[in-house]
Amino acid sequence: MANEFELDIVSLTAYLEANVDGFKGPLSAEKFAGGQSNPTYLIEAASGKYVLRRKPPGELLKSAHAVDREFRVMHALASTDVPVPKMRVLCDDDSVIGSMFYLMDFLDGRIMWDAALPGQTPAERTAIYDAMNKVLADLHSVDIEKAGLSDYGKPGNYFERQLSRWTTQYRASETETVPSMEKMMVWLSDNLPADDGLVCINHGDFRLDNMMFAHDSSEVLALLDWELSTLGHPYADLAYQCMQLRIPSDAAIPGLGGVDRELLGIPSEKAYVQQYCQRRGIAEIDNWVFYLAFSFFRLSAILQGVYKRALDGNASSKKAMDYGALAAPLADLGWALIETGE
Repeated sequence: MANEFELDIVSLTAYLEANVDGFKGPLSAEKFAGGQSNPTYLIEAASGKYVLRRKPPGELLKSAHAVDREFRVMHALASTDVPVPKMRVLCDDDSVIGSMFYLMDFLDGRIMWDAALPGQTPAERTAIYDAMNKVLADLHSVDIEKAGLSDYGKPGNYFERQLSRWTTQYRASETETVPSMEKMMVWLSDNLPADDGLVCINHGDFRLDNMMFAHDSSEVLALLDWELSTLGHPYADLAYQCMQLRIPSDAAIPGLGGVDRELLGIPSEKAYVQQYCQRRGIAEIDNWVFYLAFSFFRLSAILQGVYKRALDGNASSKKAMDYGALAAPLADLGWALIETGE
């Protein structure tokens, strides 16, 4: 039975054969399971395997589901040390399959969904986290101008812009007063670091399960899911990932809080930050509590939006409700961090 996510195979085949070097049909398309906001498909053709990522069909918010930005940043990073899939084509002609899409090469690797890396040895876990750290340092070291991405985001103080944006978003989706969130928003505003001029490509959702690793080693084949990427501040990505070390392991979005990371071979937050600093030639990071607290605030605001949409029936799944219910506990963790300073 046809549905809105089915692809027009005839139209798609004709377009790809005309616009992608070496592409040859016939092709089949299978939508990946999961909650990607941009529907993603495995394309199997006579010429090989590919991945197609498209905007959802129908009316969308103007700035949402920007697959053209995803295509642009990964295409630009192809000549850098950041591992990305080979981009094949961006199609902005809605008549082909009903919405904008891009095609990239399929990579045969593994996604690590659990940050505790069950089934791996301590040495393997250490190597995987070290590889992830290197990818982050390499991303933040990319010459933006040389990559042609100097207009990929807005100028000015990144944290000031983000604080304003997510405060507005949070207020729009607020369902109850969360005292820790109120205090955290005031503190972040009062303790905003001066703009230090550091600008990099900011992934926006840098975490283990947005990477593909080789099947038999710690090599990162690709950093994926660039939907939230922009020009930003390097410490935003670093703190966002370190936040995961503090989120409880039994939360709806599980972290590594309470896990014996030393036993597992997973680095401490201090060691992970030191690795990053060594790779980037940085002596130390000032205002670290601010960057961490900001990460808790931002994720709490995002999850509050998920919760409100679930309550309104626009994201009515148990998972959306569970994610949304994490908004207040995350704010509590952020405020506790500010109060203790560690």
